[in-house]
Amino acid sequence: MEEEDKAPDMEAWERAYADDRSWESLIEDESGLLKAGDDVQQQRQHRRRLIQASGPRIQRGIIRYLCLILDFSRAAGEIDFRPSRMAVVAKAVEDFVREYFDQNPLSQLGIIVMKNGIASVVTELSGSPEAHIRALKSNLESFGEASLQNGLELAHTYVQHIPSYGHREVVIVFSALSTCDPGNILETVKKCKAARMKCSVVGLTAEIYICKHISQETGGSYAVAMNEGHLKEILLEHVPPPAAMPDASSASLVRMGFPQRGSEGAVAICACHKELRIGGGYICPRCRARVCELPTECSLCGLALVSSAHLARSYHHLFPIPTFDELLVDASLRGKSSFAGSCFGCRIQLSGGGSLRLRCPRCKRDFCFDCDVYIHESLHNCPGCETLQEEAVT
Repeated sequence: MEEEDKAPDMEAWERAYADDRSWESLIEDESGLLKAGDDVQQQRQHRRRLIQASGPRIQRGIIRYLCLILDFSRAAGEIDFRPSRMAVVAKAVEDFVREYFDQNPLSQLGIIVMKNGIASVVTELSGSPEAHIRALKSNLESFGEASLQNGLELAHTYVQHIPSYGHREVVIVFSALSTCDPGNILETVKKCKAARMKCSVVGLTAEIYICKHISQETGGSYAVAMNEGHLKEILLEHVPPPAAMPDASSASLVRMGFPQRGSEGAVAICACHKELRIGGGYICPRCRARVCELPTECSLCGLALVSSAHLARSYHHLFPIPTFDELLVDASLRGKSSFAGSCFGCRIQLSGGGSLRLRCPRCKRDFCFDCDVYIHESLHNCPGCETLQEEAVT
């Protein structure tokens, strides 16, 4: 009542934004424009994920098959996350899908939705991020109850036929406080454990025993999101390839094909869409079928079709670059000549205080935050270290 008396002329949605007071976090940059004042904090959160991913050299699964199970039951319509839990989850999942395929180009992902007591497939296991995002946006409806057992059973039917070299994962985004199951869910959990499925759960409400039990039994993780930013951070923690399970099969050779780009004026039937297409596409080197995009699996002969760039992006997870050190300098020194300098990668000035300044522990060269992310997520070596090696040779 006191808050309503203080702002009698404000609508409910206006009072909600007034409580956030997000305008107080705005700061002025060097050019006089306004920008968010928590850039450095966001950059440090991103670096924490990089540090976790660039741990010791261990066996990791770079060919992953992940089933993303979303709870779109009645509980997803609650508005404790604005504008609703479902809308926040959809936005976080969109960012997760793009980042997942950016860091795991050889992997596949499928989306399953739980609502009205049943589980249904939104997208099959595939390597097209745009197809997943379009299908998800067309299925944003919440009603009924959620069933964890049905969701796990459906995911089990998809991953049980995956080859032995593929790593089977399930990530559940759960909004409800209970699950409405047709049978004993503990038997389903044992079945998933026997199939070497690593199940992780991201909760939006209080901690639930069955979710914790699922993650502990299958070797996954369980976390409860406190806000929208925390939800995105938890999901992005599942982007880097996890460590291989102790009972995983030994390394094996995987046959892959490197297709050539088709001529722009050629007319052929696309094997993946069963439609007549003009120009572009890629030609399978084994059966000469045409596919629209890479990476994918040829629908005729089953050969995995990739490009050399996809292999290169997956390779850096196995041999990570050492984490750069953050330079902590007193705020009074920023902008002065003693702290001046440029990024060795992009040559921008690093004297401003709106971004992190990072230094390679080997070559002692300084980099900006954007170059740090690009080096650790896309390259195999530090550009400064490569320059020193070239100078030593010459």
